[in-house]
Amino acid sequence: MNKVRLEILGLSASHTSHGSFALVLGEKHGNRRLPIIIGMFEAQAIALEIEKISSNRPMTHDLFKSFALKLGASINHIQISNLKEGVFFADIHIITAEGEEIVLDSRPSDAVAIGIRFNAPIYVFENIMEEAGIQVEELEQDEMDHIDDELEEEDDDELEIEDFEGIEDEEDEAEVADTTPVVSDSDSIATLSVDQLNSLLKKAIDNEDYMKAAEIRDEISKRG
Repeated sequence: MNKVRLEILGLSASHTSHGSFALVLGEKHGNRRLPIIIGMFEAQAIALEIEKISSNRPMTHDLFKSFALKLGASINHIQISNLKEGVFFADIHIITAEGEEIVLDSRPSDAVAIGIRFNAPIYVFENIMEEAGIQVEELEQDEMDHIDDELEEEDDDELEIEDFEGIEDEEDEAEVADTTPVVSDSDSIATLSVDQLNSLLKKAIDNEDYMKAAEIRDEISKRG
C-alpha cells in the first residue's frame, strides 16, 4: 500500500469548539493537507516539542521517551493507518534494543507527540490521503514571497504556548475529522447543498481555516 510522507505544518485553534485544535499535517512533496482534530492536552504536548520548551516536570509523552530510551528502543516511524467513520487511527512502529519491530495502536495525536520527540518520520496511506486530504492550490513564487514578507512583519495570529495554560487532565478523546457543527450565515452545514458546501470548503482553505475545512470535508463525505 502506497505511503505519503507528512510533515507538521502547525496547530490551529477551533473557533467553534472550546478545547479543540486542528493538527495540520502536510504532504512533504505535494500540496495536500490533512487536518486532524485533537484535544488540548495533546496539542500542548506537540506545541511544546515544536518550540523546544521544557516543562517543569515530564509530561506523559516525555515519560514514554525516557522509558523507551532506557530500554534501548527507538521510534522508527509513525503511520496514520486507518480512517473509520471520521475517526483517524495511527500506529507507532518501535524498534527494540534487539532489533525487533513492535507496532502499537495509537491515536494520531499521541503518536505524533511521541514521534516528534524521536524525530521520527510521519506517513499516511495514500487511500486515506485521497479520502480525507484537502487540496491546496500551488501558489506562484511571487505570491509566496509576498506571504513570507507579511509573516515577517506580523505574527499576531500565531498559536502561542500560553493558549494551553491551565491544562490539568489528559482527555481520552478519539481524533476525528468532524465533531463540531460549523455555522455559516446562521445555517448549519447540514442544511447546505453540496455545491454550497464546496464553495464554503474552498473559502475555508483559502483562509487556511483547516478546522472548518475538515468539518465541511466530512459533511460532504457523509453524503456520498
